[in-house]
Amino acid sequence: MPPAQRTRLLAALAAALTIAAGLTVRAVTGGWFGKYAGDALYTVLVYALIVLVWPRITPARAALGALAFSWAVELAQLTPVPAALSEVSVVARLVLGSTFGAADLVAYAAGAALVASAHTLLRRRREHHPEPVTTPP
Repeated sequence: MPPAQRTRLLAALAAALTIAAGLTVRAVTGGWFGKYAGDALYTVLVYALIVLVWPRITPARAALGALAFSWAVELAQLTPVPAALSEVSVVARLVLGSTFGAADLVAYAAGAALVASAHTLLRRRREHHPEPVTTPP
């Protein structure tokens, strides 16, 4: 399998697992941990989607893109638009939220840093243990 295709497959799997983790965190935890873990996972999901679209992107650039998107959504909550959309759509509430929280910005940064670190470690491991090249008979 070509590297870009393998990266896309892994990014799609990571996105699905991140959604499952986010729903699980919401279902079984509460309080500050559930809230901020969900925020961090939001940025992890955005990161996975960026890698899915651009499989050759560096972890640092993917993290910056995911963080910029997450922060833009959070800062948009300073306007009435996300709250109004969230009232009429569950999807809008999940994607856009409704109320600004400065601490959310920190949780997004933590999610971006953690996922970029994990991605970097996986890339280094693959570089040190490349798949054998097979030639057709």
